[in-house]
Amino acid sequence: MELKVHSHYKPQGDQASAIEQLTRGLREGEKHQVLLGVTGSGKTFTMAKVIEEMQRPALVMAHNKTLAAQLYHEFKSFFPAKRRRILRLLLRLLSAGGLYSGG
Repeated sequence: MELKVHSHYKPQGDQASAIEQLTRGLREGEKHQVLLGVTGSGKTFTMAKVIEEMQRPALVMAHNKTLAAQLYHEFKSFFPAKRRRILRLLLRLLSAGGLYSGG
């Protein structure tokens, strides 16, 4: 079962390079990687493309409920066909100490 991003967006600017570098780091076993960008720069899309490239589920962490909900809905739209079976987004609410699991 393939994880395929469904979006009319295409990687822009530095996104293609970031996708390649993050994917290479994962394949090489890097323990720590950081994706930097301003609000609205396409970090969520970039990570969706990394998930697609790696073909494995991901744990997405958010520091508050608002961001957790936003990320859940964005990832759900990027992976509509697989969201209930393969891709399980567990959004860890660090500030609230709770767990939100959308489905």
